Amino acid sequence: MNINLTLIGQTIAFAIFVWFCVKYVWPPITDAMSARQKKIADGLSAADRASLDLELAQEKASKELQKAKEESAALIDQANKRAAQIVEASKDDARKEGEKLIEQARAEIQQERVQARDALRAEVAAIAIAGAEKILETSVDAKAHSEMLDKLAAEL
Repeated sequence: MNINLTLIGQTIAFAIFVWFCVKYVWPPITDAMSARQKKIADGLSAADRASLDLELAQEKASKELQKAKEESAALIDQANKRAAQIVEASKDDARKEGEKLIEQARAEIQQERVQARDALRAEVAAIAIAGAEKILETSVDAKAHSEMLDKLAAEL
């Protein structure tokens, strides 16, 4: 065998193999590599966007949380003020009710005092009549002398 002929045959076979690879094997491999490269680039850009979105969401959440804390503090303060107003109104109502009860009690005492005076006057008038009857030894008619009894009761 001749080495030159073998070398030429191997060169031709290698050239056909290279042509076949370049024509049929290499394009799908390069397409797959470029698609993979594009997919990786898209994934990295999506990760960057997601990172930015996460930061924005965290900032927004912290702002919303701060706003909610401020609103809750304002609501608590408002509730405390309202509670103080209710307590003060209840105290005022209780004070007014107490004064009303005191006035009613004073009115009852005054009424009982007047009734006691009237009862005492009637008793004194009856005692005076009884004393006058004993002195005069005669009966005094209460209906006939009612004017005189009223006058006597008013003096006492």
